[in-house]
Amino acid sequence: MDTPQVNLTARNFPSAEQEAHALREPGRYAGPGSSYRLAFTDTDFLLREELRPVRMQLELLKPELVQAEQGIESTIVIFGSARVLPPEVAGQRLEQARAHGDAAAIARAETALAMSQFYDEARRFAALVTERSRTLDTPIYVVTGGGPGIMEAGNRGAFDVGGKSIGLNIVLPHEQEPNAYITPELCFQFHYFALRKMHFVMRSIALVCFPGGFGTLDELFETMTLIQTGKSRRRPILLFGRAFWEKLINFQHLVDTGMISPGDVNLFHFVESAEDAWARLAAYYGFDAAPTETGEFADDI
Repeated sequence: MDTPQVNLTARNFPSAEQEAHALREPGRYAGPGSSYRLAFTDTDFLLREELRPVRMQLELLKPELVQAEQGIESTIVIFGSARVLPPEVAGQRLEQARAHGDAAAIARAETALAMSQFYDEARRFAALVTERSRTLDTPIYVVTGGGPGIMEAGNRGAFDVGGKSIGLNIVLPHEQEPNAYITPELCFQFHYFALRKMHFVMRSIALVCFPGGFGTLDELFETMTLIQTGKSRRRPILLFGRAFWEKLINFQHLVDTGMISPGDVNLFHFVESAEDAWARLAAYYGFDAAPTETGEFADDI
């Protein structure tokens, strides 16, 4: 009599992973020009020009599946320059510039030290988000571009309070290492800018933008365009440092010349501190409200 089968959901066929690990290529067909390898283990095949749609799908799926497995449903995106230094580093560079007596270098170092305040605020804000959201039904995770500067500060703030954070790195002509504060299992690398930007907004409940250059502006305006055109749900967009942003972009000029509607300037708000930013988010989402104002009885109020 056959032994009873107790696992009614056992696989009928070996998985692709099992076969990939078990496969031993015959010596005659193990060379670089051989087509014997399984298609999904053949890197040369996957990198062919014709396989671009497959690679794009993989870049969409990998971060999506990993974050779902980690239970990540809500994120706050922190954008900002990779060139903003930690205050201690900026201070050291100013001392070095003064020691050499180069007026131009001193001026640049003084500016860098002044801008380093945003590193501190990004770090404090990320810590605040991570700490305050722990008690929410859906914790909020900080996500950055994974590089240095403001990105490092965001991941570092979450790390400071023992929280997880996400880094979405991109392959660039100049080598860029992930910063040391990203949660390893949530550190991703992208080839396609478009898919990386999609992952920034897919789970985000807010965009927090610190001073930055072309990349920061690209990410900011794409998100604002998605909301303005109704392609994406409305969510808070917070710009740190009113003086920086108003000097950089004349939003009122866009209104006056009819390039945007008067109401479009309400797509974003200026903030100056980590506490100010959290207060904006808390007011929008009711984070700090009593349970009866945010839970199943909220409609009665």
